[in-house]
Amino acid sequence: MTFAAFSSPLRQRLLTLGLAALGTAVFWLADLPLPFLFGPMSACLIAALLGAPLKGFGQVSVGARTILGVAVGASITPALFAQLPAMAASVALVPLYIALIGLIGVPFFRRVWGFDAPTAYYSAMPGGLQDMVIFGTAAGGNPRALALIHGTRILIIVTLAPVFLTLVNGAGLTNPIGAPAASLPPQELGLMVAAAFIGWKGGERIGLFGASILGPLIVTAALSLTDLIHTRPPREAILFAQFFIGCGIGVQFTGITLAEIRKVVAAGVAYVMLLAVLAALFTVVVTALGLGHPVEAFLAFSPGGQAEMTVLAIVTGADLGFVITHHLTRILLVILGAPIVARLITKRRPGA
Repeated sequence: MTFAAFSSPLRQRLLTLGLAALGTAVFWLADLPLPFLFGPMSACLIAALLGAPLKGFGQVSVGARTILGVAVGASITPALFAQLPAMAASVALVPLYIALIGLIGVPFFRRVWGFDAPTAYYSAMPGGLQDMVIFGTAAGGNPRALALIHGTRILIIVTLAPVFLTLVNGAGLTNPIGAPAASLPPQELGLMVAAAFIGWKGGERIGLFGASILGPLIVTAALSLTDLIHTRPPREAILFAQFFIGCGIGVQFTGITLAEIRKVVAAGVAYVMLLAVLAALFTVVVTALGLGHPVEAFLAFSPGGQAEMTVLAIVTGADLGFVITHHLTRILLVILGAPIVARLITKRRPGA
């Protein structure tokens, strides 16, 4: 198959957009779950594996994530703060969860798959994809391997988590994701747009990690707590965010080679299986101790991306506050530890 006509970035983005729209339409017409997430993800993944020259949407995709930040921020109410003491015990399990992931994951990538030390460590840590690639590259890791391993992790978890939720926990994926834009007060829509943009760009300006989600989350939470916002973003905005998140997951595999599939992707797949066992163990513990309901516990300890888990929490009707509190704790601990580990690896490298 030849794609010679798609040599410019603009044409590559148009190709990506067309394929993503086609995938969405197919999933919609076939009445498959989450068509605006799984449709573009599947279409872009298949095209990438076939060698199509896909290209992500840059700041548009980043901007789409701000919508999820606003959605989470809108769920932060005085009632949530009243629930925080009840979450403390399960949140306290997150550092143990990360420590076990490191103890299992680093030797797994280092000894079983033969990756160098920085690539092994940053492949094992379940932080944000972009964050782990940036920190891992700075520490001397392989950026392409890191991107593919974390892309594989997110792809498999996003694909299998809904199956587990529906078959094992009996959760539906049909919870209303938001009211139509036309039914929301114009002033609240305006505040949401302002919160998304100010939180995103302001967060970037001060160096906030995950600024596209955390910045809007913080600003919207302030508006929610001061009784200025009473609902999450409209349905159309959530679907827009799902679409570009799905595209981003699939596009991650553009340009993949057979050698990368055999080693890097295979390592990522095998590692996800280990993570799934560990996540299931913590889900059982949290549920058995009465620290959380099964669906919330599963989503809280699923090592997927923050944006993807937010989408699943919304469509299952899970407690967004519970799920995101755990994910923010996990990502915060991983991010804070990343520079420390990078320095240790750099010091040891000459004699490694």
